[in-house]
Amino acid sequence: MTHYQGPQHIVESLDSFIKLMRAAESVAARVHQQLPVHNLTISQFGVLEALYHLGPMCQRQLAQKILKSSGNMTMVIDNLEKRNLVVRMRDVKDRRFFTIQLTPEGDRLIAKIFPDQAQRIAEAFAVLDHNEKKELARLCKKLKPQNQANHSPLPTVNDHV
Repeated sequence: MTHYQGPQHIVESLDSFIKLMRAAESVAARVHQQLPVHNLTISQFGVLEALYHLGPMCQRQLAQKILKSSGNMTMVIDNLEKRNLVVRMRDVKDRRFFTIQLTPEGDRLIAKIFPDQAQRIAEAFAVLDHNEKKELARLCKKLKPQNQANHSPLPTVNDHV
């Protein structure tokens, strides 16, 4: 709970944010604890998983999928490429762009480790029943920026001073 003494809607928002972040960090720590065994960061795993399930895509699409900046993605992909887990293929239609795809070695690695990650996620969410998982998903989706555009602005802290 927050110790901030301000308008109720801000206190409630801060408290909800703290709980959301603590829960997300706790789940992420449990889910991703085995990645160092495979010498992978969370971002590297995210790239491999996205390519494994969605197929080859450009760096910008990958960055959007795993919520990283394009600058950070360059380093992540460079490191995966050094390990021969992904390869950059120049786009035949527009040579300025590269498509990132898994190498056979990258495909083997993600195929090997993804089931354990999926099981860890299922275990972390086992405390929620079906309806609670659906409600959590609904609430998380509601927090996305595109879903907040239709709301009128709330009063600010300065409005209450």
